[in-house]
Amino acid sequence: MTATPTTRHTTARMGLGRAVLIGVVAGVLASLVMAVYAMIAAWAKGAGFFTPLYHIASLLIAPNAMMASMQDAQAGGAFHFAFGPAVAGAVIHMMTGAVYGAIFAVVVSRFAIRAPLVVAAGVVWGALVFAFSTWIGLPAAAAILDAGDPIRHMAQMAGYGTFIIEHLIYGLVLGALVALWGRQRSTTPS
Repeated sequence: MTATPTTRHTTARMGLGRAVLIGVVAGVLASLVMAVYAMIAAWAKGAGFFTPLYHIASLLIAPNAMMASMQDAQAGGAFHFAFGPAVAGAVIHMMTGAVYGAIFAVVVSRFAIRAPLVVAAGVVWGALVFAFSTWIGLPAAAAILDAGDPIRHMAQMAGYGTFIIEHLIYGLVLGALVALWGRQRSTTPS
């Protein structure tokens, strides 16, 4: 399909498979940017740089690494590192980001909208993911996987302000990447 003058500078309506792929990759990258912010915020609050990864990992493993990281941070050791829990937390976080990213990309791919609107929609998506995760997703995951309070009350433990900023950053990066990659197809000749 060739771009018409009215759609040349809009995000192309893309096929489902392409939208899912773009969303997964953009979601993973956005989740990494989000994680860097979360880790810097945790370090700045004195909770330990790697604590957010261990916090996420407590979905599947005991929260021992999270607690040890927080205790070391209180004692002046901000960079407590445990390889296994860090990898588990990173993988869970990236997989979650990939799923939310795929959903977002599929939804916006149904419309031929300008890139700035896709970026703005990404920020709104980040806010929606925050709300869903905080009040539905995390409590449900905690109940289903018997993960307890670290998962059920993750937003509260991280701090609601920090948690929403993390998600807005995720949405901003996700929207920008989806807009960029969706736009590439609409501006190249077919």
